[in-house]
Amino acid sequence: MAVPLFNLTPDLIVSRLCLGTMTFGEQNSLPQSFQLLDKAFHSGINFFDSAEMYPVPQRAETQGRSEEYLGRWIRTRKIPRHQVVLATKVSGPSGQMTWIRDGPASLDNWNITEAIDGSLTRLQSDYIDLYQIHWPDRYVPMFGEIEYDPTRNFSSVSIEEQLTALQKAVDAGKIRYVGLSNETPYGLMKFLHVAERISIRVRIVSLQNSYNLLCRNFDSGLAECCSHERVCLLAYSPLAMGILSGKYLSLDGGPAEARLNLFRGRYAEGESRYSLSHSSVQKATDRYVNIAKKYGIHPVSLAIAFVLRHPLVGSAVFGATKLWQLEEVLDGCKVDLIPEIVTEINRVHSAFPNPCP
Repeated sequence: MAVPLFNLTPDLIVSRLCLGTMTFGEQNSLPQSFQLLDKAFHSGINFFDSAEMYPVPQRAETQGRSEEYLGRWIRTRKIPRHQVVLATKVSGPSGQMTWIRDGPASLDNWNITEAIDGSLTRLQSDYIDLYQIHWPDRYVPMFGEIEYDPTRNFSSVSIEEQLTALQKAVDAGKIRYVGLSNETPYGLMKFLHVAERISIRVRIVSLQNSYNLLCRNFDSGLAECCSHERVCLLAYSPLAMGILSGKYLSLDGGPAEARLNLFRGRYAEGESRYSLSHSSVQKATDRYVNIAKKYGIHPVSLAIAFVLRHPLVGSAVFGATKLWQLEEVLDGCKVDLIPEIVTEINRVHSAFPNPCP
């Protein structure tokens, strides 16, 4: 069974599974990355997501390798450019990644332009199909934070300047479409309204936010915005960083090479959100895994099928470090969740709502 397709825009058709590349260059060597890309492409996946800061955990020595590996794969395999949809992201302000434009410092015109040109070089491509702002150039609670603290606001680059820089890149043929990531309802609507007010032709077509059985925050506010404004969700972390596979529930805590074990203490963004040390995460995960067992479905298939059944989800952005993991995700496309399963899922969600925000 081929991976189904979705019209992100009238002339941008993407597979409903998107292979994320943030392990390429860290957990995955170049040959291993090529194996995963080959398998994904020949299974019907045409949509590949990266970012200028990848791989993770981020460090100066490896920054940009994920894009480089993806670009080398396209060139080496001589894949016609129009047969793949490339998505990547510009890093928002951060005081940690000083090797990326001093922070990065901001999302002003210069930073956005430099980031686009850098990604094009690493991807060995003339254009990027979907260019996304990785996180906002303003204070917002994210990566596990849930409460807004107005005292943490800082001076940020205007949305007008960000959109103008992106419009210049579209006009130059460097990018085709624009998306946001890790955004809030306020941020999404602000971008749409500012674009309309200043007559910018760039329109936000997608939102890449976390969405999975353990995190359904999208449905509280953002879903309404996306529905009325015709913005589709690219749901990242559909397996909650592998937790929903059930592999971390074993007595030994799961395989040593699993990401949350391999990078323990080095990946604060992931560990702050996806931690089985929180009893609610462990209890909810255990119940979802048991639902899968009850109905003879692999836990990965249950998790993927749940995300893909959402009417606003265009594609599920997932990662894999092994071929068998990729095959498990592909199997999720074959599963249709019957009403009884959905009822049981919602019952667990009511008992343990969004333990991995």
